Amino acid sequence: MKLPFKVLITTALLSSMAAASIVATVDGTQITSDEVNQVLMEGTQGRFNTLPKAKQDELRKRIVEGMIAQELVYADAKKSGVLTSKEYKDELAEVMKRVEKQLASKVWEKQQFDKIKVSDTEIKKYFDSHANEFVEKEKVHARHILVKTEEEAKNIIDDLKAKQGDALKTAFAEAAKKFSTGPSGPKGGDLGSFPRGQMVPEFNDKVFSMTVGTITAEPVKTQFGYHIIYLEDKIKGKKLSFDEVKSFIEQKLKMEKFKEAMEQKMKALTDAAKITYGK
Repeated sequence: MKLPFKVLITTALLSSMAAASIVATVDGTQITSDEVNQVLMEGTQGRFNTLPKAKQDELRKRIVEGMIAQELVYADAKKSGVLTSKEYKDELAEVMKRVEKQLASKVWEKQQFDKIKVSDTEIKKYFDSHANEFVEKEKVHARHILVKTEEEAKNIIDDLKAKQGDALKTAFAEAAKKFSTGPSGPKGGDLGSFPRGQMVPEFNDKVFSMTVGTITAEPVKTQFGYHIIYLEDKIKGKKLSFDEVKSFIEQKLKMEKFKEAMEQKMKALTDAAKITYGK
């Protein structure tokens, strides 16, 4: 019998955050970056770091403003006697009943997780039998200029094609800042590094066929418009070493064991309990 359960593990999240800094102070009460980060991660179900930079900044601003407002309201509530009122005390008692169970479950789950052990032998066996999982794909580092018309793209290419080396890279970045309609324009068209298959097919096929330090001789048409591409670097694919992926495999195997252990534990608890439904 499989029952749903919720896994609450925050160690990896907290260790990845920078040391707490003061984001705001409201009448002496400090709001720290750790507090803000915790709300952001919980609100996005752990996916905050995958959001676009502009969305991250917007959410962070809203959360900080909300936390400041909360401090102001709480301070005023204390002054006006809310915390000593019967209504507040009754509501607090109900909340504490729910929080007590939630917190106990959270601590219990963490304790159960900490009991799970994975041996070096198990980790190495998984690594050896799943070699294809640990291959880093070939990547390219590219820049692009995105414009609306083919004519505009050809004009830019004509202005750039006589240049070579660092002069071409510099001129391309300046042209991207000036002409590109894409979000990478202000960064000189820099798209960073990406593996094969991440971009739309027309763009992907062209960029992976290019020579480092060159631009496309003709505009590349996609659903977004016309692109001029500059290939900055090619990074060969490689097989990751055991040491590089050991921690990842350990956590993966630990989670698998934990899930299995929880299903067995919940079945045992359910079988031992007297559970009735309805009246």
